[in-house]
Amino acid sequence: MILRKALPRRTFLKGMGTAIALPFLDAMTPALASSRTPGKPPVRMGFVYVPNGMDVRNWNLDYEGKLDQLSRILQPLERHKQEILVLGNLTHNNGRALLDGPGDHGRCCASYLTGMRPRKSAVDIKAGISMDQIVANEIGHRTRFASLELGMEDSRQAGDCDSGYSCAYTNNLAWRSETQPLPPVLDPRALFERLFGADAGLTPEAHARRNRFRRSILDFVTEDTRKLQSHLGPTDRRKLEEFLSSIREIERQIERAEKDNASIDPQMEKPYGVPADFGEHFKLMTSMLTVALQADLSRVFTFLVTREGSSRHYREIGIPDGHHPLTHHRNDPALMEKVTQINTYHAAQFAAWLDQLKSVTEGDSTLLDNSVIVYGAGLCDGNRHNHEDLPTLIAGRGGSSINPGRRIEYRKETPMSNLFLAMMDRMGVHAEHFGDSTGRVEGLNLA
Repeated sequence: MILRKALPRRTFLKGMGTAIALPFLDAMTPALASSRTPGKPPVRMGFVYVPNGMDVRNWNLDYEGKLDQLSRILQPLERHKQEILVLGNLTHNNGRALLDGPGDHGRCCASYLTGMRPRKSAVDIKAGISMDQIVANEIGHRTRFASLELGMEDSRQAGDCDSGYSCAYTNNLAWRSETQPLPPVLDPRALFERLFGADAGLTPEAHARRNRFRRSILDFVTEDTRKLQSHLGPTDRRKLEEFLSSIREIERQIERAEKDNASIDPQMEKPYGVPADFGEHFKLMTSMLTVALQADLSRVFTFLVTREGSSRHYREIGIPDGHHPLTHHRNDPALMEKVTQINTYHAAQFAAWLDQLKSVTEGDSTLLDNSVIVYGAGLCDGNRHNHEDLPTLIAGRGGSSINPGRRIEYRKETPMSNLFLAMMDRMGVHAEHFGDSTGRVEGLNLA
């Protein structure tokens, strides 16, 4: 590693089979000052998708303007009220039935980021290039990964997908082309090694030797770390130590998950390093995503919080019933209450992740300030399977291009694609049309 007075933004800590990109440091500011946006961190864009719609009675707000009392499901986000926008009346018309085909769950997921109606065929699949990939195609060359696709699903509960072509729609948010979905990474170990391991250059023997000793990935970059620290000021040394500590903690979480899974019946096919507890799995995946965004490994991501139509149970909050069957509650108050509890539990995990993003400083701002993250569902009410007024919120300020802390209610039937066009603008990618768009939504920044 060659050090200069101004560290280049793409400085890595390197070791055997390992390359760890660094977060933004003060020592990089002179180098950043020569770029197109002097000293300004990049904007990151992402989508966190929850399945099976919402209990909209406990999601929707009955007012517009400045956020005041939040609904029950949104209550975990109370401490982030000034960092979110809650949007109403956004619709995916192409998720609606037209001689059916892949079903409501398949259509709502496949159309969510593509704005297109998926093919109604049991032979092949076809949706459309997703909005995240349009952005990734334009800016992805600036980072190691053009985009990251993450997901969560316990493989022991993944057998309730009704057909192969429907599964292709319900299991994928990102589409590189109209016929090529980008499957999300589900296993934390696989994600960790993708982000921090350069195993492709290792021989099978070297790879086996590395796994046998199972040293921390940070052990391989000790010498580079020591050299770098000797050239950093106190603030940057602290930032670096915190960043590397977060990587070490991720390793510990993965190791704990693997030990827990070792107690499962050895005859049962089991995931590798996937925590059985939903909250632990969510935290592990988002912790790695935070490190990836902080180190500018990617600026575009999708996160499928279990696939659409998932029947996952949530015993950790006292709900052994499958999520999907519960949403077909037929207005039974007891079942509706369980759906609300699951929706609220998901929101609580998201709020905890926002805590993490908000704690990462980037100059005078935070990682959350420099992000625009959509959280929501591709169905409105899971019981009615309707595709209008989709539960949608935005977290972050998009690098000062979004003014949060408000509830915005658009005209009924406003295409979700209109929001996506406005988001593309904030990523420096300009398009005249996307999906079924009719224009751009207004009011995100009050300009």
